[in-house]
Amino acid sequence: MADPVLLAVAHGTRDPAGPAAVRDLLALVRALRPGLRVVEAYGELSAPSLEQAAGGLDGDGPVVVVPLLLGRGHHALADVPGRARRLLPDAATARPLGPDALLADALTDRLADALAARPADAPAARPAAVLPPRRPDAVVLGAAGSADPAGAADVRAAARLLARRLRRPVPVGFVAAGAPSLDEVVAAVRRDGARRVAVASYLLAPGRFHDRMTACGADAVAAPIGAHAAVARLVLRRYDEARSRPAVPAAAS
Repeated sequence: MADPVLLAVAHGTRDPAGPAAVRDLLALVRALRPGLRVVEAYGELSAPSLEQAAGGLDGDGPVVVVPLLLGRGHHALADVPGRARRLLPDAATARPLGPDALLADALTDRLADALAARPADAPAARPAAVLPPRRPDAVVLGAAGSADPAGAADVRAAARLLARRLRRPVPVGFVAAGAPSLDEVVAAVRRDGARRVAVASYLLAPGRFHDRMTACGADAVAAPIGAHAAVARLVLRRYDEARSRPAVPAAAS
C-alpha cells in the first residue's frame, strides 16, 4: 500500500522568493524519502491554494496535511485544519513545525551565514569565505508574532532552544503582532551595552515580515530558515507523527 500523500501547506506571500524557498525545502523532503508524493500548497496569497491542491488529490488515497508553520496560531490551529477537514475529510493534519530543536539548528546555521558575510568595507579581492565570523554582543530572535497567546509562547520556547544552542540569552522581538517589537528589543540591548547586534529570523521564507526585520536597526539579520536539511527532517517527522495517529471521523454537517 502506498504511503499517504504529504500535502505541505505554507502561509504564502506575494514575494516570489517565498514560494521558491518552499519548493526548495520540499525538494529536500523528496530527496530524503524517495517515492513519497509531496504536494505544495498555500493558505493565502500564493498558488496553488490549499483548495486547488486538494482538488488535485481527489481519489488519490490517504493524505497527511503538514502545515509549514513555525508555531501555533490561527492558521495552524483553525484555518488550515478546518479547511483541510472540509476538503479532505479523511486526511490527518500534523501539528506545526515548531518549536523544535531542529529549527534551532537551522537558525544557528543561518545566523552563522549572516555573521560570516563580508563587511562592506572589506577588501574586494579577499574571498568572503575566509573571513572569520564576527561574534555579536547580542542575538535577538525576530518573529512575525501572533495574536494567539499560544503562538507567542511557542516563539519564546524557540528562543530558549536557540539560547541553549548558542549558550547565551536570546530575547524575542516581533514585527507583526505582539510585544515587544523587534525594533524596541534591538534598541534595548544596545542601551544595555551591546555594540554589535544580530537577529536570527524565525521565518520560513522571505516576504514582507523579513523585509521589516532588515529595517530593525541590527548590524546583521539572518536570512529566513528556508530550505535546510534539518527542516526537511522535521517536516517528515511531523508527517510520520500524524499518519501514526488514529483517524478521527469528520463531524457530521
